[in-house]
Amino acid sequence: MPSLSLNKNQSRVIVVGAGIGGLTTAALLAHRGYSVLTLDQALVPGGCASTFKRQGFTFDVGATQVAGLEPGGIHHRIFSELKIELPAATPCDPACAVFLPGENTPINVWRDPEKWQAERQKQFPGSEPFWQLLATLFNASWEFQGRDPVLPPRNLWDLLQLTKALRLNTLITAPFTFMTVGDALRLYGLGNDQRLRTFLDLQLKLYSQVSAEETALLYAATALSVSQSPQGLYHLQGSMQVLSDRLVESLERDGGKLLMRHTVEKINVENGQANGVVIRNQKTGEVWTEKADHVIANVTVQDLVRLLGEKAPSGYKHRVEKLPPASGAFVVYIGVDKSAIPYDCPPHLQFMYDINGPIGENNSLFVSVSHEGDGRAPTGKATIIASSFVDFTQWYNTENYQELKEKFTQDAISKLSQYFYLKPETIIYVEAATPKTFAHYTGREKGIVGGIGQRIPTFGPFGFANRTPINNLWLVGDSTHPGEGTAGVSYSALTVVRQIQAQN
Repeated sequence: MPSLSLNKNQSRVIVVGAGIGGLTTAALLAHRGYSVLTLDQALVPGGCASTFKRQGFTFDVGATQVAGLEPGGIHHRIFSELKIELPAATPCDPACAVFLPGENTPINVWRDPEKWQAERQKQFPGSEPFWQLLATLFNASWEFQGRDPVLPPRNLWDLLQLTKALRLNTLITAPFTFMTVGDALRLYGLGNDQRLRTFLDLQLKLYSQVSAEETALLYAATALSVSQSPQGLYHLQGSMQVLSDRLVESLERDGGKLLMRHTVEKINVENGQANGVVIRNQKTGEVWTEKADHVIANVTVQDLVRLLGEKAPSGYKHRVEKLPPASGAFVVYIGVDKSAIPYDCPPHLQFMYDINGPIGENNSLFVSVSHEGDGRAPTGKATIIASSFVDFTQWYNTENYQELKEKFTQDAISKLSQYFYLKPETIIYVEAATPKTFAHYTGREKGIVGGIGQRIPTFGPFGFANRTPINNLWLVGDSTHPGEGTAGVSYSALTVVRQIQAQN
């Protein structure tokens, strides 16, 4: 059985889950001198930001765009420390082209701040004071996050880091801490602007998992502003897999180990302290216990409670059980002839349809399209990835899973055909994924994606901490601050690394 090769002076760390949050934590700790073993039940690392190949096409599993590659951005900071090269990437401009129901002209979320300001003033007359509020809150929040606060704090060291990150301009955000985007719209007399609200609902569902009415305003200020320069969203050259590949390269270079196809069945706890895990080799069936000084869980809070079993603190378990249901995802992956793609098609689009169908929540699709030479398709071909948030329960309760999956697939293709030229002669390959697919390949309970929803009770200062109630057990990923996305989970990874170093 594999085990950690240790120096006496090294602390032993086990990372459960090789998503971007887990790999970032593992690579940073290995680089800083810890003995690290990372375990994942999947075939390839990356979690919801991994890829798969079919008939010459490369499909990104879930995440299709990256933030934080710009100088000073979280990936730039981490890759610089690890002394590995940032992946080649193209800025997304527009970050997204949003088609509202019954409209043929998109709302383009431009990267250039002045172009985006002109666009939103044209699309949503009278809304500029609302957008200026978001800009003010974003600037203060972004500077605050860049000083590495610990949210929510759970001991004096955490509180000190939070206090050190505060500045006078941070206080600008304080009066808005308990406000939602819906509250802000009403504050500016925009509560009945259905077109603006529809746009915000669509965009925020991608980032916060909930509607404008429920999304915490401070979170939304960042989510809706990070697409503009000097920040921005990026389309990686090759695939999303390159991000995890670089992190694995760094981890192994610095002596860390990664074992795929190894399931962690239990986190061991003694006297209120995590001290190891129970591992099962999926190929051989062998089961053994591995000891560690720290256990880092790159899992959902729901899965963390499951892994703890009877050792899960009752208050923590109760809080998780009371969370509103999270969303699953339906995704259709299509390999096409290049002729199916309209000329000058943006890399990312969002469609909301006014005709009801089985697509999912909001009756909408978020679409990512490959471009010639980006490494995702053979010459003269392209990929289309379309996803929609869905209620995961229908996929587990249906009496005919395959029939439901085919219904969703055909409905998605039919709706996509309103923009793309999707005909038998242009479609080369089709595959679909459901919450059951994500549950199987990522190990996430019920295949839920995107975290726990950025509502007031679960965002930032009120969310789940990296420091769990069990000593030396840490949480990284999209269940904790600052939320979903490769940039968000990387911030959580950096926080845990700093906390562990401070403790040691």
